[in-house]
Amino acid sequence: MRFWDSSAIVPLLLAEESSGAMENELKRDNSVVVWWGTRIECISALCRRLREKYYDEDGFESAMERLEYHEKSSMMIGPGERIRHSAGLLLRRHALPAADAIQLAAALAWSEENPQGQGFVCLDAKLRDAARKEGFEVLPKKQRTE
Repeated sequence: MRFWDSSAIVPLLLAEESSGAMENELKRDNSVVVWWGTRIECISALCRRLREKYYDEDGFESAMERLEYHEKSSMMIGPGERIRHSAGLLLRRHALPAADAIQLAAALAWSEENPQGQGFVCLDAKLRDAARKEGFEVLPKKQRTE
């Protein structure tokens, strides 16, 4: 079982340079854990790409269907005081946007505050660095260039 950040899920929803690597990670372990807000972050990314004409309405609908499929097969970490408190502490330790601090706080809650040996699948450079410093095994081992 691994925690997946939205930056790693979006390439599963539409064809991107990193899609193959994310599909390989999913094949290695298809037990996916996500934060409650991951769906919103993914929809935001899909809408941005639609506005940028990366794909058309049919492509958007296909990506949304894939999001629904992945969401149904994932374990979700819900919001709560523990996540909010942990995200605040993480913001003091790492230069992260608030949403990334929440993602990392959710991963820490999932790992029961013991991230050593737990997989954290992510493509965002700053979040990868923070997750590694917190003790997660950050995947994929090779990061895309940003």
